[in-house]
Amino acid sequence: MTQAQAANITDIAEHRLDAVFSALSDPVRRSILEMIADRELLVSEIASAFDISLQAVSRHIQVLVRAGLVQQQRSGRISRCRIETGPLYDAAVWLNRYTQYWQDQFDLLATLLDTSPVPNSEEESS
Repeated sequence: MTQAQAANITDIAEHRLDAVFSALSDPVRRSILEMIADRELLVSEIASAFDISLQAVSRHIQVLVRAGLVQQQRSGRISRCRIETGPLYDAAVWLNRYTQYWQDQFDLLATLLDTSPVPNSEEESS
């Protein structure tokens, strides 16, 4: 593989990751993913859970489809949605690279809590 091909693959992966995080940035879209996490639902079933138009829900679903998070299957006027977990896994892998930073902060906090004197209840009331 040439350096240009590798760079192109990296660009594509970064674009996909951008689309996933952008799609996840909206609470309606996150709710839609939660709804279809366990089972496939009709678009009309999804829309009935929201206080927005069917057209607005359809636009949210299209954002999720473009990000690869939802697969939509149409049969005539009926449209079913199911979750696609691959892009979520990719996002989790990316986030996990930074887990050590969070873990270091938790370790520091635990150390501070272990070494800090704990006031007893008599000292607190005086």
